[in-house]
Amino acid sequence: MAVSALQAAASIASLNLCTDEYLLLLAKPQEIASVSFLSKDPQESELWKLAKSHPMNRGSIEDVLEARPKIVLTMGGGGRATSLIARRMGIQPLDLRPVDTLDDVAWNFRAVAAALGDPERANTWLKRLARLRTSAPSHAVDAIWVGGGGESIAVPSVGADWMRLAGLQQRPLQGARVSLETILVRPPKVLVESNYRSGQFSRGTQWLDHPIVRNAKSERVRTDGRAWTCMGPLVIEEVERLRTRQK
Repeated sequence: MAVSALQAAASIASLNLCTDEYLLLLAKPQEIASVSFLSKDPQESELWKLAKSHPMNRGSIEDVLEARPKIVLTMGGGGRATSLIARRMGIQPLDLRPVDTLDDVAWNFRAVAAALGDPERANTWLKRLARLRTSAPSHAVDAIWVGGGGESIAVPSVGADWMRLAGLQQRPLQGARVSLETILVRPPKVLVESNYRSGQFSRGTQWLDHPIVRNAKSERVRTDGRAWTCMGPLVIEEVERLRTRQK
């Protein structure tokens, strides 16, 4: 995570939708060299309004070489070639952690803030996350997170951990997918319905419009599915909102 203090005002390029989130939330506009094209898509990212004023890349180190950022953000390794090319061009690669635990979110915030030369920038977000964790409801109600085609969240997983912070106990499901039969015969107390790409006609969105889903005998709660793609910082606000609805 250590980044030289000499790079305090470094321009940073992000090659991944999930690394984009940390950069867009913490960096000043002049510190951003580019973000991935996905962050400019309103259907993929909540932060598209922040992203639209920045140059975009297609997720490869070759796309950002001309801009010569001082640091490039990757996630999950980014491929050995990415790091080798970056270093040969005088660019420092910073590999953030794929979010497998809530601690990974905090680690990534600290890493990006340090790369920006101002560790304190992460404090607001770290405090929000810590507050959610220390005040987690003592009781959790049976719930199923559901997206297009019955896609759900695995148990155990960081997604289930986020749900638990909201007072929702994600039900274990085979293959992390819920069937229409389950919703009909064993409906959860709370059905957390993702609106990811809800305006796009597809078999997945058709599934969510099935009468069994529409008429489920569950409390229905909508969530912004874009936040759950990376399971990172944007879920904090969703959990805060979902928790309020439980009171």
